[in-house]
Amino acid sequence: MSTIAWSWTYFWTVWFFVIYSDNLTKVRLFFMFLNTLTPKFYVALTGTSSLISGLILIFEWWYFRKYGTSFIEQVSVSHLRPLLGGVDNSSPTNSNSSNGDADSNRQSVSECKVWRNPLNLFRGAEYNRYTWVTGREPLTYYDMNLSAQDHQTFFTCDSDHLRPADAIMQKAWRERNPQARISAAHESLELEDCATASILLAEEEATTIVEAEKLFKQALKTGEGCYRRSQQLQHHGAQYEAQHRRDTNVLVYIKRRLAMCSRKLGRTREAVKMLRDLMKEFPLLSMFNIHENLLESLLELQNYADVQAVLAKYDDISLPKSATICYTAALLKARAVSDKFSPEAASRRGLSTAEMNAVEAIHRAVEFNPHVPKYLLEMKSLILPPEHILKRGDSEAIAYAFFHLQHWKRVEGALNLLHCTWEGTVFHEVSVYPKKELPFFILFTAGLCSFTAMLALLTHQFPELMGVFAKAFLSTLFAPLNFIMEKVESILPSSLWHQLTRI
Repeated sequence: MSTIAWSWTYFWTVWFFVIYSDNLTKVRLFFMFLNTLTPKFYVALTGTSSLISGLILIFEWWYFRKYGTSFIEQVSVSHLRPLLGGVDNSSPTNSNSSNGDADSNRQSVSECKVWRNPLNLFRGAEYNRYTWVTGREPLTYYDMNLSAQDHQTFFTCDSDHLRPADAIMQKAWRERNPQARISAAHESLELEDCATASILLAEEEATTIVEAEKLFKQALKTGEGCYRRSQQLQHHGAQYEAQHRRDTNVLVYIKRRLAMCSRKLGRTREAVKMLRDLMKEFPLLSMFNIHENLLESLLELQNYADVQAVLAKYDDISLPKSATICYTAALLKARAVSDKFSPEAASRRGLSTAEMNAVEAIHRAVEFNPHVPKYLLEMKSLILPPEHILKRGDSEAIAYAFFHLQHWKRVEGALNLLHCTWEGTVFHEVSVYPKKELPFFILFTAGLCSFTAMLALLTHQFPELMGVFAKAFLSTLFAPLNFIMEKVESILPSSLWHQLTRI
């Protein structure tokens, strides 16, 4: 390895000397040319640079507002990184250690900030009602784009092109127009029974929960058959393993949405049973946060003992926290003391042990997400929850309060205890979804545009002085290179330069 490195070093050193010796006269002529430039040239140069960087800034800003990402950054990651040998950090580094893989997966999950809302509404049966009444869209483009990426990740695989129905759905998940997606799903079902096509129709075309449940049951029948077939073939190769992973995701999604349909239609006990069976059948899929659906259903049944049992399992320091876990734990602690709690009496006699535990649980919850209390106390108006939430952000607070406000109202005195406690909690800076930081390249082009515009203005106002500064800057910039090459030229014999130029 060292021999190869020395060989490449020698090759590039010789090549540099050859190029320099061949163009030494041209370099000196270049310096003479710089000394003859007039201030008008520098005005034109800085003005043109400012114009180009301004156009780039306008395009970058438009692209960021429309697509939520930087065009330069996207091109760099998508096209330049593979050419430069970029490595996907998400791939496991040690396939021989299952515990290491589990730890790395858990770490990557815990570091994730944007999550799919576990209790997200149905587009056709719920979100579209808002559109019908107000004529406005309930979801942002950024949110729907994240959902489209989720659908392509969980509901497609590389072998879909081998099956016509799945090939159509692979294109359907990438469609931006809802009607085009629905038409593609119908086209796929005309060819054969397709679970993902039924999912799409249940989510986007069904106008009631009853219709959505019917379509999900149809998808369940197809999905279970696909899952059993792929389960038998999963060890026959990477292609079959990927197909089995996709079929598992589809089956889990269908069963979860069926449980949510039962919950929305008032069959809460049935929903609890379905969720428990799902968690028992797929215990490793904790990233889907199915336990949050279970917690909400158990709270509706006022089965607080089972809620405490679920919290004991998932309120663990090694697992990612959420507003649902933190505030549900606080609600259970508050429930034990809230009905008899009085701020005046507590200030006179001090807090009891149970009251102190409740206050500490509320402090812990508010420190995790300080946006929630204003929604629970109805100091801020609720809106429809998004399909994706930012952990510890305003969107997570909206999603939690939208479904759990009724549970807090049901516990007598819980909101009063929350109101008396939460303002004393230490707050911290958190970002608000879907607000995002500006990409680096927008800030860079803005600074470059401002800097070159300032140089153009100064050069136009003070041409002689800026010309002196420009020549001094360029001379200083190239001085080290010129000094090194002069030393090398004086040390090496002229016969060697002659031989190098003939290579």
